[in-house]
Amino acid sequence: MGEEVKVFGAWGSPFSSKVELALRLKGVPYDYIEEDLNNKSSLLLQYNPVYKKVPVLIHNGKSIAESIIILEYIEETWKAYPILPQDPNDKAMARFWINFIDGKCSSAIRKVAFSPEEEREKAVEEACECLKTLESALNGKKFFGGDTIGMVDIVALFIAFWLRPFQEIKGLELLSSEKFPNLFKWTDDFVSCSIVTELLPPRDKLVAHIKAHLSK
Repeated sequence: MGEEVKVFGAWGSPFSSKVELALRLKGVPYDYIEEDLNNKSSLLLQYNPVYKKVPVLIHNGKSIAESIIILEYIEETWKAYPILPQDPNDKAMARFWINFIDGKCSSAIRKVAFSPEEEREKAVEEACECLKTLESALNGKKFFGGDTIGMVDIVALFIAFWLRPFQEIKGLELLSSEKFPNLFKWTDDFVSCSIVTELLPPRDKLVAHIKAHLSK
């Protein structure tokens, strides 16, 4: 009898997609449970009673919540296809960029989405500074860790696929091939990988989802 692996997620959530991508890269079979975030299931609330959010990973009956913590758990549990470097210094640097993207970068882009009109320009400047930092971090590499997808790329998935439709809806230009050529190419290379393409939502459906989310 095989091990039990389940993911509670939501199709429009980049956080859920990160967890699924890590499992797929490692070749771990899992069952996916789609959650209605407007009507959360009793199971989701049971498995994540503190944050009450997706994603949640269930492994042999035990639950793990919060996408970054789940990614670390996946890396430590399944050794095939490492998504963090083995060298301690390289691993520390990867974690630095993960923290930067999940914290400062994500927060800056969220400010662009929800800041009042009079604060929008400053928010855009802050977001572009974050993207400029990532542009330098890539430094001509195909992926942040080199030639293969790693945890830094996985955490930055929202930039690779969610950011472009978001900026089109808002009528902004945060990421473009002219402003950030390395990062723009990285987004194309990343989302064109078949293992990534297979789990991404249809773009038109995502655009409608983002519009609805922004109008709340």
